[in-house]
Amino acid sequence: MALEDKVLECRDCGKEFMFTVGEQEFYMSRGLQSEPTRCRECRSARRRDHFGETRQMYSAICASCGMECEVPFEPRSGRPVYCTECFAKMGSRP
Repeated sequence: MALEDKVLECRDCGKEFMFTVGEQEFYMSRGLQSEPTRCRECRSARRRDHFGETRQMYSAICASCGMECEVPFEPRSGRPVYCTECFAKMGSRP
């Protein structure tokens, strides 16, 4: 039996999504018999909600530019905190 890409409808958002041959082969290799019922975005959102992958964010002031930012860790006194932009700039220095 030759596999073909299938168009399925997401049960959460109603959008159509593609269940590719590669995904079908993956499902078969894992012994999964049911087709997915949610699109990739809704599956990801459900995992985040179910497993609590939402991170607590903390307010901080960037040590480089002085702008207020949010970071996924609790800042400690005496340790600099950088916003996303300044942190990226620091990593690109020679």
